[in-house]
Amino acid sequence: MLIPHPLLGPRDAQEFTYLGDAALMQRPDPQAGEAAFADYVFQRDNPAGVHRELWYHEYGDRSWLVVTRDTTTHEILGAKLARNVKMGLPE
Repeated sequence: MLIPHPLLGPRDAQEFTYLGDAALMQRPDPQAGEAAFADYVFQRDNPAGVHRELWYHEYGDRSWLVVTRDTTTHEILGAKLARNVKMGLPE
């Protein structure tokens, strides 16, 4: 599987470490309480279809990417540097 790195071009997925749902970038407000933080840490969606994920370029430039991928076909639809992604807004 090739990931289209926005700075380096297509890179083999073996250069990356998968973290999970890109929604992890949205930490709960510290005032929200223990239950909100427990949900943030332990509850994960497992969607079938198009999904945004966090990938770390461990064996490269050490950047974080938000990769849009179809989980049913593993087709990569795009990738952006995580620092350039505004969560909660449609792409």
